[in-house]
Amino acid sequence: METTRRTWGRGGIEVSALGLGCWAIGGEWSGPGGEPYGWGAVDDEESVRAIRRAVDLGVTFFDTADNYGTGHSERILARALGARRDDVVIATKWGNLFDEETRTALGRADDSAAYARRALTASLKRLGTDHVDLYQLHIGDADLVRAAELRDVCEEFVREGLIRAYGWSTDDPARAALFAGGPHCAAIQHRCNVLQDAPEMLALCAESGLVSVLRSPLAMGLLTGKFGGGRVPTAGDIRSAPPAWLPGFGTGGGADPAWLGRVEAVRSVLTGGGRTLSQGALAWLWARSPQAVPVPGFRTVAQVEENVGALRYGPLTAGELTEVDRILGR
Repeated sequence: METTRRTWGRGGIEVSALGLGCWAIGGEWSGPGGEPYGWGAVDDEESVRAIRRAVDLGVTFFDTADNYGTGHSERILARALGARRDDVVIATKWGNLFDEETRTALGRADDSAAYARRALTASLKRLGTDHVDLYQLHIGDADLVRAAELRDVCEEFVREGLIRAYGWSTDDPARAALFAGGPHCAAIQHRCNVLQDAPEMLALCAESGLVSVLRSPLAMGLLTGKFGGGRVPTAGDIRSAPPAWLPGFGTGGGADPAWLGRVEAVRSVLTGGGRTLSQGALAWLWARSPQAVPVPGFRTVAQVEENVGALRYGPLTAGELTEVDRILGR
């Protein structure tokens, strides 16, 4: 592709155009009612190998959160990076409360300034570092007045050298715009994929000079093709008992036939030129916005190698982008 790098907004921080999302490597954890919040069982040794392979292949951006695996994701990332920590950009998030001992989310958030500092201190310890490169508010619907206060708190963290930049993980353009006004806001994390476009958020990031960190770039796995033919997620996988905010999967874990139909409709466009379906879905995002840094999840070396392989092909052409929109009726 014309560039395999992105520069973070006003901070001049450079990252690879593909990052990796570290939710899945947090392993199994549960919500307050015992419902699965992870992606199923993981092999920590394979997670470590996958992260190291990604760095070898040129990936320099890793996105995690303090509650992924109730701290386990941050610890595994730190272990895998070791002495190579300064070769990469680490993003983490805060706001959702959890119990690390019982591996349980508490089902509530804390938007206080005091908690932001406690959470950052804990993340720095788990990550084995003296600073976080991108610190992101993880309460997508946080009150705007409190969010403005937290933006100011993040500016304090920048001045203290604890973080280099900050952002907000939210799908609301009005909330994103509030953080975008901060001097050291560098990115907004939001959902975007072939099946769920986000034109307002992409436009806001472009106009504000911010990177779009794109979560769910493969539609929680639907754009990998692995859920066709009646295949379902395993027990312990959040997709086996999906919450209301996770569309595309029905109760019992089966993929929604309508969503699978849309995937099949665009498959031939996305897999043109030798790409796999996943690689085509990532190529669509890079064509959709030059600010895009998708962060697909991973659990294996093979998944990392396939996703990084998408960089060789670059973005879809303008014609292919238009054809996808035509097929999906956009």
